[in-house]
Amino acid sequence: MLNLFLLQLAAQPNLGEGEPTEITLSVFDLAIKGGWIMAILGVFSIIAMYIFIERYFVIIKASREESNFMNNIRDFIHNGRVDSALSLCKNTYSPISRMIEKGLQRIGKPLGDINAAIENVGKLEVSRLEKNIAGLATISGAAPMLGFLGTVIGMIRAFYDMSMAGNNIDIALLSGGIYQAMVTTVAGLVVGIMAYIMYNILVARIEKLIYKLEARATEFMDLLHEPAK
Repeated sequence: MLNLFLLQLAAQPNLGEGEPTEITLSVFDLAIKGGWIMAILGVFSIIAMYIFIERYFVIIKASREESNFMNNIRDFIHNGRVDSALSLCKNTYSPISRMIEKGLQRIGKPLGDINAAIENVGKLEVSRLEKNIAGLATISGAAPMLGFLGTVIGMIRAFYDMSMAGNNIDIALLSGGIYQAMVTTVAGLVVGIMAYIMYNILVARIEKLIYKLEARATEFMDLLHEPAK
């Protein structure tokens, strides 16, 4: 019986010395190791997310269009009810309605002037939609460079510690600088890629809306020619 007990003890793995321990890293630990550059990259990521969310919903709202809007405008103009068409535009909050409203206000003037007025309003609407989007492009380019700056600073720190240690070089002495170098590089690339993707999503939606504005402007100008036919 005793021999069996001893054999069972011998068969069990040694849970004491030599057992590898699992090392876990949290985002907070990485941010602390990265130093002040990680704080700047964190601010960049917050700004990028805010710009993207705010502009995304603004663009989505601006892209909405009532299905019968242009049909109603056509009917009002054919019936000579320009005031009703203007009222419809004022009660419809969208870039298209404001663009058509400006064209309605120019009715009676040369078609070239009407077209120029519509184009100017369209450019102003696009400019409003592009507000702060350049900030995303800046962050997408600046974040990786800032991360590389942290890499250079970390490596300088590592080599400085190596030179000061002389012959007593220790891995632990160098790990701090190398750790900071790697962490800031990854963080800068993550923030930069995130900002770059969000920037292109917004640009693609704005371009789609621009095509819609151009189509409605052309449709309105064709509408003004119809009564003369």
